[in-house]
Amino acid sequence: MDATMKAALKTAQGEFEVTEVETPQLPKADWVRARIRVAGICGTDLRHWKKEEPHLECRIMGHEMAGEVVEVGPEVTHVKPGDRVVIETVLGDDTCEWCRVQQYNLCPHLYEVRMDTVSQAFATYVVGPAKKFYPLPDHVSFEEATLLDTFSVCMHAIQLSGIKINDKVAIIGAGPIGLGQLQLAKACGADVMVLDIVDTSLELALELGADLVVNTKKEDGYAKVMEFTKNRGVDIAFECAGGPSMLETLPQAVSFARIGGKVVIVGGFDTGKTSIPLEWQHIQMSEIKLICSASYAFWDIYSEMQMCLDLLAKGKLNAQKLITHRFSLDEINEAFETAQNKEKTGAVFVALQI
Repeated sequence: MDATMKAALKTAQGEFEVTEVETPQLPKADWVRARIRVAGICGTDLRHWKKEEPHLECRIMGHEMAGEVVEVGPEVTHVKPGDRVVIETVLGDDTCEWCRVQQYNLCPHLYEVRMDTVSQAFATYVVGPAKKFYPLPDHVSFEEATLLDTFSVCMHAIQLSGIKINDKVAIIGAGPIGLGQLQLAKACGADVMVLDIVDTSLELALELGADLVVNTKKEDGYAKVMEFTKNRGVDIAFECAGGPSMLETLPQAVSFARIGGKVVIVGGFDTGKTSIPLEWQHIQMSEIKLICSASYAFWDIYSEMQMCLDLLAKGKLNAQKLITHRFSLDEINEAFETAQNKEKTGAVFVALQI
């Protein structure tokens, strides 16, 4: 094994410098090392793009990846060198109350643990606990598998939503999360409309089964929701845009929900306090439920990552259509620019060939 590997490190200005760093070693007998083949750029990554964040300077970023096992510890039995795997990067401390009941997505130390270990996709190698490495069927490509982190986030939100067959659903945001949410909602038997401001993303939503798409730069989203639901409002509104747009999209989601309906917050907030005025009297008097969804873990006895892998392997989730651009690791800054400027580039999911 080479002593060093290629990796993209976050700079003081918030871009990346590709350089050589020390190859990570297996710290425990039940850990695995994998050669990363494909990594993805998601909305969470973009929220750190070109931001001065001293605590992340010179760190390896990225949390969506698939690759090939190259080394296993002596206690590992379910994967071996040469196996193709998708790597789950939601990793808690394994000691808190939430980790003990497989709700590790709520671990108080989640980010510090995962950032120091398995959440380092923009590099040649990664190490992590063997339980986070899921074998891939031969017909599932590394590229497709890289989207399983995205789909798992959507799966967790679907589970929390309590969605039912024939529900009327609005999804705000047609990025990878929104399009994954669309596919799962359709699989549950719902009627789904998708709202965004990028025509190419909305066209893709139609290809993936949306019953209606709305460009809210050109049309009145609320009026379209009322038309779609016979003036009732949707049973469930999924906010999947996140970030700075949340100031607009969260109130929008609330306005879309019917009396007694639900709003599921899937898109991520920026760190710190965010003030978003909402019609709280309307929310209370209508008993609209605001449901926060954070990453993914297990649902009952089932791993949500494995659930999505099973659906992908059976052809019930389409990952390939979401992959719009491909770059090498050396081109990571260009890849981020492409992903950021989606109105111009038409980017949905940008893959990095490692």
